[in-house]
Amino acid sequence: MFRPRVMPCLLLKDLGLVKTVQFKNPRYIGDPMNAVRIFNAKEADELVFLDICATRERRNVDVTLVEKIAAETMMPFAVGGGIRSIEMVRELIASGAEKVVINSFASESPEFIREIADTFGSQSVVVSIDALKKANGRYEVMTCAGTRSTGLDPIVLARKAQEYGAGEILITSIERDGLMQGYDLELVSLVSRAVSLPVIASGGAGKLADFREAVLSGGALAVAAGSMFVYHGKRRAVLISFPSKVELLETFSDLE
Repeated sequence: MFRPRVMPCLLLKDLGLVKTVQFKNPRYIGDPMNAVRIFNAKEADELVFLDICATRERRNVDVTLVEKIAAETMMPFAVGGGIRSIEMVRELIASGAEKVVINSFASESPEFIREIADTFGSQSVVVSIDALKKANGRYEVMTCAGTRSTGLDPIVLARKAQEYGAGEILITSIERDGLMQGYDLELVSLVSRAVSLPVIASGGAGKLADFREAVLSGGALAVAAGSMFVYHGKRRAVLISFPSKVELLETFSDLE
């Protein structure tokens, strides 16, 4: 049985853990280290940390926090936010991150993807693509935490990322972010069919069945979620959680 990786995607702002809805109005959730400890206990597959302000503030993700995460976590983790130099990649990996996530700079300078892949291996670089569905039904890549239009088609960028040596693609629907109403399966499918790389579906998961649909209908090989793992109930009380191994096995029981 094939059991896709399931990973919490945690957003950082001012060194705190936050959650957004459609990339807007970040709400403070708590201490990221507390979340790390809980996901350790729950045995999550991997973690993804994204500093949502780093690019706009023209700075890098905080290395000290990465070191703290590495000292605490028992699982692989990736970090992203404002990464624009091979020196920064080297520092983050030396600090304990297994992977770096490149978003805005991947659109501006795809050659940077190749530089990372050539230096540290393709497995160390995840290209993150945030896509917004336009009025004409087409998708456009947005950067700088969804604030900057690029005019790029996510399929074109995904293929370019593969060409330049990316190891994985994290595709996020801006429209679905934080709504917990399911992934944009059309978007996930378009990207999954365009490349042979593992595609991580993100943006919109609200229940275990959404993970299954992202794989069966979207073609994803892994799934990421935020709100589903930090909120509980209709009032969205903050409660860090992660499904048990039994629940995940049942969710993907019919996958080969």
